[in-house]
Amino acid sequence: MKKNWVLSQESFDALLQWLAPDREQAGQKYEEIRQRLIRIFTARGCHEPEDLADETINRAADKAGSISEDYVGDPALYFYAVANNIHLEYLRRKPAPTPPIKLDESNHTEEEFHCLEQCLSGLAPESRDLVVRYYQDEKKAKINQRKLLARNLGIGPNALRIRACRIRASLQKCVEKCLGQHFV
Repeated sequence: MKKNWVLSQESFDALLQWLAPDREQAGQKYEEIRQRLIRIFTARGCHEPEDLADETINRAADKAGSISEDYVGDPALYFYAVANNIHLEYLRRKPAPTPPIKLDESNHTEEEFHCLEQCLSGLAPESRDLVVRYYQDEKKAKINQRKLLARNLGIGPNALRIRACRIRASLQKCVEKCLGQHFV
């Protein structure tokens, strides 16, 4: 997938212009399309529906300047067609499900939780609160929680996703280091 492509301001402006002449209406249409894409990917069992929705929007925005003049009909339909292609790519690269944990193997869950708690306590209170709230809940409640969290922080959903990802990466390193000390 084309994950490294970044949405430029020019491409984003062209996308909004294609969605509606009024910037406010275009913004609303953009959010409606994004939420619909998230619901589509969630319904299809994708584990990263928000990332796939963003990838869909990025690809559609990449083409918005060139196709908007000749395109006839609701632009949302173009996004859904792109989403179908993204979903097919997702299915091709989707890793095999992890095998269930066997009960007879040694299970270090207690140590893992201890390390996670220790690493969480080492975070700044704002970061700890952000990551805990970001990953709590499921399905619609998770989406609503993330919207509320972004609004409370005064940032966009993408900025929130990036912050949470960075905090999670640092937590993962910390937990791995902690577990390494327990089992050496």
